[in-house]
Amino acid sequence: MADDPSPFLTPDIKQCAIVVHDLVAAVRRFHAELGIGPWTAYRLEPPILKGMRYGGVDSEFSLRHALAWQGEMQFELVQPLAGPSIFAAHLEAHGEGLHHVGKFVADHPAAVAEALAAGFVELQSARGYGAEGDGAFAYFRHPAVPLIVELISAPRVRIEPEFVYPPSGD
Repeated sequence: MADDPSPFLTPDIKQCAIVVHDLVAAVRRFHAELGIGPWTAYRLEPPILKGMRYGGVDSEFSLRHALAWQGEMQFELVQPLAGPSIFAAHLEAHGEGLHHVGKFVADHPAAVAEALAAGFVELQSARGYGAEGDGAFAYFRHPAVPLIVELISAPRVRIEPEFVYPPSGD
């Protein structure tokens, strides 16, 4: 193994993401049926998102997503809102369900460059979703692996959430 392995070999997978039609209903279902939560939901769209690309071209999209930790695994629920995206395409082709897994990386541009050099194809990406304009994500597929993998650079500070479920005190 090389001294600087592909970002897909390390670090560990820390996120499991599901695409849904209705984020609020899904958050309630996952909390009630699986005990996952609390969920913190955000709306990501221009002008918060910058450098948006889909299918290799500049393209604006918007989504709502909710995040919750259970042990060492972060769960993400994603509802596409507008514009072309891998999430909207998944819902149209397959309906709700498992969409991708994610890995948190320290140096997002370097990890993306390594992924591309290793033959992974970038499907969608954006940056700037943090309160300080940082944070980035990019989704990849490799011809030999039937799974979408996201490389995530978490922002230092998140934007204000759209909602938290269950609300504090519940």
